[in-house]
Amino acid sequence: MTTTLRVVIEAPVPTGDRQAQAGRELAGALASTAPSGCDVAALVPSVPDDVIAALRAEVPGLARVDTAPLARRELAASWQLGIAAGVGGGMIHATGLAAPLVRHDRVYHHDQTVVTMWDLAAWEAPDELARPFVSWQKAMLKRVGKHADAVVVPTHAHAERLAEIAKLGERIRVIAGAAPEGFAVPTDEVGRRRALELPGEYVLVDGTWSTGLDAAFAAVARGGEGLPMVVTGVADAQAADVTALAVEAGLTAERVHVPGGLDAADRAAVLSGASVLLAPATVTAFPWLVVDALTLGTPVLAADCAVHREVVVDGAVLVDAAAEGLADGLRQVMESDSARERLSVLSADRGRAFSWQGAAERVWQLHADL
Repeated sequence: MTTTLRVVIEAPVPTGDRQAQAGRELAGALASTAPSGCDVAALVPSVPDDVIAALRAEVPGLARVDTAPLARRELAASWQLGIAAGVGGGMIHATGLAAPLVRHDRVYHHDQTVVTMWDLAAWEAPDELARPFVSWQKAMLKRVGKHADAVVVPTHAHAERLAEIAKLGERIRVIAGAAPEGFAVPTDEVGRRRALELPGEYVLVDGTWSTGLDAAFAAVARGGEGLPMVVTGVADAQAADVTALAVEAGLTAERVHVPGGLDAADRAAVLSGASVLLAPATVTAFPWLVVDALTLGTPVLAADCAVHREVVVDGAVLVDAAAEGLADGLRQVMESDSARERLSVLSADRGRAFSWQGAAERVWQLHADL
């Protein structure tokens, strides 16, 4: 008899949505590491056949793709209300908070429901998110408290902070994410940067969260050696606001470049061309771009916080999150080629600690423990 682990993932995935893409990466790794007698199926909202075909092509090894009876938005709303008709039970591993969190029997029917929380922005930085989404996340966490068998978070810093927000006891488990499988600098990296109209040298700023961006821009203005600045992780609709914020910090608009949503190859090209990645946010959120940078050996300068300390260890320079601290760190990194080369080696060494295969093996162990 085959035991199937069903992985709840989004379909289709918007370009640049790292958390949604993580679902595909994890599902593929789970399929390739499945123990004897186990297989993996995807559980997705109601989507057209071409989307299912694309998913099968992106995630080889899936035993099947199960579709819920509702489209993405309606499905999320029904799960928030505790309605999971047409979904069924069994072992379910959600790669986000969206999951059929209802009463189930783990002992006799062997039903399991595990969810994942990649960030706690709804509690720490609610202004960064749409109000309905914040409300949905908080409502889903209440359902997690009642019905989830385990909650996966990517760092121990997340675990400690989540324990302060919700009473989940020993159900919190730590399993980190990783860069995409095969993430590497593309052979046409120069052409990709040219197509994005990027300068030859630049300081790369992670703009995924606006928290800390003003300090980062002020730091680049003071300690960026006059280099242009590229900001990624910013939605197209917010690009003008980000540029205006940089100008207020003392940069000229000509020094600021805000490319739109980047696929994995473009992101790798942008990282490989950066003199340094500056990660200013201190939100409890998995720092995807930092992990990408470590994977490629890009020098990283990050605001000192619990998440960054745990993720980078000694593979990056950690400084105070204030503008002065970030500026001093930039000067330290930019003072010589040898300083950046040394930091690049440390970065690459740390990057080898993250893999989806390792994450998948821990997920299988988690479900076995349950």
